[in-house]
Amino acid sequence: MAEIEAVLAPWLGSVIPGTQFGAETPPDLEERLPFIRVERLGGSDGRFRQHPRVAVDVFAATADEARSTSSAVRDALLFLRGEVRGAVVSDVRCDSGPSRQPWANTEIHRRGATYTVTLRDA
Repeated sequence: MAEIEAVLAPWLGSVIPGTQFGAETPPDLEERLPFIRVERLGGSDGRFRQHPRVAVDVFAATADEARSTSSAVRDALLFLRGEVRGAVVSDVRCDSGPSRQPWANTEIHRRGATYTVTLRDA
């Protein structure tokens, strides 16, 4: 079965211009903003389909950039259907919309949302 981070993170990086992406925050995050992190939180796996629940966090230099980028991410994900990087996405549900999230470095602004994605191998 496809790993959701390997499917979504590069796809988001390709459809949201000017962003970098990954499944983990890099040690040099301050130099890589805006950055989109995709991390699986749980969800169910069946024999033929997965329904992973994922956290998608946007890190940016300003609150406005974090807000606009996280909105663009939400819009892109809600319209995502079809083949993406070895998987076929049939549905994306926003479980908790983008909201401000704490981060240790106060110079970095973080907005996070959670989604449930339904997919199968291509």
